[in-house]
Amino acid sequence: MSNIRHTPQAPTRARALAAGERIDAHRHDDHQIVYAGSGVLAVTTDAGTWFAPGTRALWVPAGTAHAHRAYGHLDLHLVGLPADDNPLGLDAPTALAVSPLLRELIRAYTRSPEDTSPERARLLAVLRDQLRVSPQQPMRLPTAADPRLAAVCALVHADPADQRTLAALGTATGTGERTLSRLFRREFGMTFPQWRTQCRLYHALRLLADGTPVTTVAHRCGWSSASAFIDVFRRAFGCTPGTHQRAQG
Repeated sequence: MSNIRHTPQAPTRARALAAGERIDAHRHDDHQIVYAGSGVLAVTTDAGTWFAPGTRALWVPAGTAHAHRAYGHLDLHLVGLPADDNPLGLDAPTALAVSPLLRELIRAYTRSPEDTSPERARLLAVLRDQLRVSPQQPMRLPTAADPRLAAVCALVHADPADQRTLAALGTATGTGERTLSRLFRREFGMTFPQWRTQCRLYHALRLLADGTPVTTVAHRCGWSSASAFIDVFRRAFGCTPGTHQRAQG
């Protein structure tokens, strides 16, 4: 990332972002919790892109250069925590499951950032307690360092419905299947099918945020049927694509 803006204190606030709106690369001396009450949020660092619907929040550690992008109308909530206050003990960006209680705590805490009352301090204490017990979720599309791996990833990103095997994609980019398989495990810590599913879910969330019908999303993102897409989406996000889409309205 280049031209990174430095803002020492991570803001605590709520704000709206229009579909497609971006917040350019920046970093804070504080930790930050980033939550999208509606729409889908993508947070990009040099290591990859984390994506989160309303059932996920993103933990961004102090000093991490990151940029935001909104898909759909984004109801963005930001919670800053001092660098010495890390209830999660995490030193890398991480997606976290958001329970109904944690969601309401984040919304309430960001509603009046100028409030310094004891009641609001207690609200933050409960919010931190809920963070500690929030399960981590694998919602990241890592960035490939090896150009051979990057070439294959680019083909899938360009057409998530592409059904070619890793061997066929390797032939198209001039790299053997075994080499690519080894690169996926070494750089991403996952197999090619696991990465492709993550990629398809990322593109599916973007399309759903734009109001694309569920069946169309399933087709464009490479699932054999709407029911197969619904099953994978429910296991990943805890709700059906239709329920998720209606919650954005």
